[in-house]
Amino acid sequence: MQIVRFRVEDRTRYGVLDGTTVVEYAGTPWTRFARGRRRWPLRQVVLLSPVLPSKIVGVGLPRESGGPAASLIFFKPISAMVGPDDPIVAPALSEHLECEAALAAVIKRRCRNVLAARAREYVLGYAGLNDVVARDIQTRDGDWTRAKAFDTFCPLGPCIATDVDPNTATIETWVNGALRATGSPKTLGFGVEEVLARVSEVMTLLPGDVVATGAPGASGPVAAGDRIEVRIAGVGCLKNLVVRV
Repeated sequence: MQIVRFRVEDRTRYGVLDGTTVVEYAGTPWTRFARGRRRWPLRQVVLLSPVLPSKIVGVGLPRESGGPAASLIFFKPISAMVGPDDPIVAPALSEHLECEAALAAVIKRRCRNVLAARAREYVLGYAGLNDVVARDIQTRDGDWTRAKAFDTFCPLGPCIATDVDPNTATIETWVNGALRATGSPKTLGFGVEEVLARVSEVMTLLPGDVVATGAPGASGPVAAGDRIEVRIAGVGCLKNLVVRV
């Protein structure tokens, strides 16, 4: 199942992709979720970020890191989140943006101190996440917070895929039709289960929360006019254009 959140006729709804159509569902994926009768051609709807989380958590390796033991937990603010086809706005404060594609786990139910062996029981499904970073600000600050927190720096989507093996999924970053980076969560040295276990021993994860499970590589510099695609088999393609205003 590929769950989407979409807007049509000035209303926001949940649904499920079925080829080139969206089947409307009643309720939410975290409460009662019932198939409805209405179907919408995909071209007539606007796909939104598939979830409205209370928090977006990421796990990454510092550049000087020697391995998974040195992985860091960081946050992306909710205000950074945008959906498919929304622009990534390059801020005037930065001259060097990069994009890092990641597989994001969407939490199904309250999760705290979960064991790695049971972590997948708490996951509704997986989405593509574009972790945009102002690399020059990160270098100047010596910290990740400001560099990853600008508005529009967290495209998410296009759907929540419930039938994906997260540890074998190939994650690709494409820029203007050219492949820039590829890999899977396992190339980082730890699986999705370990990521969720580590995060949940620090904080309670709530239904709808998003955990980015690590980016296997950066895109290199991107600039205004570049079209960024996060491609994940079984999840789809998350496309966003970089603009400068």
